Amino acid sequence: MSMESAIESYDVAGIMGAIYGDGILALKGAFEREWVERMREDIDALYRDALARPGGAVGRGPKRHYVEIHPEDVRGFVGLVSHPWVVAVSEAVLGADYRIVEIGFDVPGPGAQDQPWHRDFPAPQETLVGRRLNSLAFNVTAVDVHADMGPFEIAPGTQWDDPSSFEHEMFPPKSLYARYEARAQRKMPRVGDISVRSALTIHRGTANHSEKSRPVLVLGVDASDARNAERHDLQVTREFHAALPEGVRRHLACRVVDALEPIMQGHTIEGLMMGEA
Repeated sequence: MSMESAIESYDVAGIMGAIYGDGILALKGAFEREWVERMREDIDALYRDALARPGGAVGRGPKRHYVEIHPEDVRGFVGLVSHPWVVAVSEAVLGADYRIVEIGFDVPGPGAQDQPWHRDFPAPQETLVGRRLNSLAFNVTAVDVHADMGPFEIAPGTQWDDPSSFEHEMFPPKSLYARYEARAQRKMPRVGDISVRSALTIHRGTANHSEKSRPVLVLGVDASDARNAERHDLQVTREFHAALPEGVRRHLACRVVDALEPIMQGHTIEGLMMGEA
């Protein structure tokens, strides 16, 4: 099957219905276990490096970090962004001129606590007024997730919630927690699975009671009119950029540089850093 046929095999109405309805969608078994194992090796090495340098990782709560990385730091980057499902979802929701603006990973370690319910950034006017979603976050688990490992929890349909009472337009008051807890779904993906969601859908990481970390790769994608690239610093070297397939290169919102520069993590979420350790 050609790439075009593979993309067209995914149902646009089903994709749109899921993202505009529940706010989340998944594809089981998208990647081979060997591909994910290589990704995990890269994440582990990058995480050690990030923790060893000032500004290399940003806290997302106690025992929990986020690290933004360079595309060429992950051996499977091209396979990820050119996967027919990733392309089909991005085109369906964001349009043919979608832009890849972020790649990184989140690591809830042993002892990570429940996060407050939140959005990853304030809802833009395109969503609040125009009722249109203009960004997506893809997640690829690096491990089989079990109930004691602090699974990701999401409250479906809440990407449309009015943020007027939210702190920083991101953190709903505790008076609304019962609403989210009643809707909450805990996600326990397996190696090879990929999911996509609106980062505006209310969610949280839960407490990790195990002795294992739960690393997950994050890919951020925008519509052509969104501005999330301003929160990030996607860089690629000239050699890497020139070697990319044209279908990948034209979607990258990046700086092309002679040598990669260390990333000082810029997208902090202040409300998640209370009690960081």
